[in-house]
Amino acid sequence: MSPSTHFHHYSSCCCHISISSAIIQDIRNARSGLMAFFFCDFKDTAKQNIRSLLSSLVVQLSYQSDSFYKILHGFYTSHRDGSQQPSVGALTQCLEDMLKVPGKSPIYLIIDALDECPGTSGIKSPREEVLGLVTALVELHIPSLRLCVTSRPEIDIQTILEPLTSTSNRVSLHDQNGQRRDIVDYVSSVVYQDLKMKKWRENDKRHVIETLSERADGM
Repeated sequence: MSPSTHFHHYSSCCCHISISSAIIQDIRNARSGLMAFFFCDFKDTAKQNIRSLLSSLVVQLSYQSDSFYKILHGFYTSHRDGSQQPSVGALTQCLEDMLKVPGKSPIYLIIDALDECPGTSGIKSPREEVLGLVTALVELHIPSLRLCVTSRPEIDIQTILEPLTSTSNRVSLHDQNGQRRDIVDYVSSVVYQDLKMKKWRENDKRHVIETLSERADGM
């Protein structure tokens, strides 16, 4: 794995969006390099598959570089000016062509909430396809590439991603005391502020807080 390719794993469902937004804002504030991001969303099937992800990334990158725009324009032309739907393989190659353009500026690709891509069994699932893409990008060993992937600690995701990175480049909020404390505080605030719950016995309130916090499992 290239030392300049980074993965960050987050297990929080409640706050991963704000974390990713903070990362994106930090990169924008630094004004160094190019950036494209994709938010997976279990509520929107259009945001759960590799075709949507690839299309979004290449379009975002094309806005930020004349060289990338030329690559996308050639790609568009080769597919009958957009009338022919490109294959996933063709979209992947288009992204790789952009990433391989010589340049010193870092390119940040952020994939948020990977676990929200379906992981169905029996056929190659959308999640497996995205994991395959991430693996392929790492194996390109592009010095300028920076990858950030956020997800809950699903076993299939950990199995693929952990061998691609070192522990120094992996962050798990699932194991952080601060994350657990935030969950307890949030559940407590709901229990003690709800008009109906306020009438409950103190022992019942504590039981609800402990049970919900434990079952949240870092999410």
